[in-house]
Amino acid sequence: MAVEVVRYAADGWGVGELWLEEGMPVWHELPRPKSQYPHPGWGADPPPSRSTVPEKDASPCDGSGPKVEELVHLLTAYFAGERVSFANVAIDLGWCTPFQRAVAEALREVHYGETVTYGELAALAGHPNAQRAAGTFCAHNRLPLILPCHRVVASGGIGSYGSLGVEYKQRLLELEDAPL
Repeated sequence: MAVEVVRYAADGWGVGELWLEEGMPVWHELPRPKSQYPHPGWGADPPPSRSTVPEKDASPCDGSGPKVEELVHLLTAYFAGERVSFANVAIDLGWCTPFQRAVAEALREVHYGETVTYGELAALAGHPNAQRAAGTFCAHNRLPLILPCHRVVASGGIGSYGSLGVEYKQRLLELEDAPL
């Protein structure tokens, strides 16, 4: 099995990175300026726009997942301010516990321009009063935008957004014209 790493540029946002196995996204690093990218050794220039990182006993991707070009187009269109949906992007939730799967599926129902609180997300997932656990899922989200955890806010304000910071989350919500 091979992991395909696709890097893309989003004007005004920076360089993002999408990891795919057999054409299905398994990891997504949101775009950030080159100087803030987490990979050492890149210097001032980003890596090649597309590379394949084989794993032990790798076999080629069979293309059964979404078309890489279509997904990259959706991502760059999103960052250009177009209203796009990632609802039809197939993802593998086999690694999830039943609770995590329920939260992931509830997240996919929070549409462009909408926000919910962590408590509301937990309730939508069928687990009222599990807002902290829903927040933990969001904090460890492997597929931001596809699982739109930026649309989940704290009951008393915007809430955090990991290493990218509150400003990045606010910028994503402003891009969608979502209530803050």
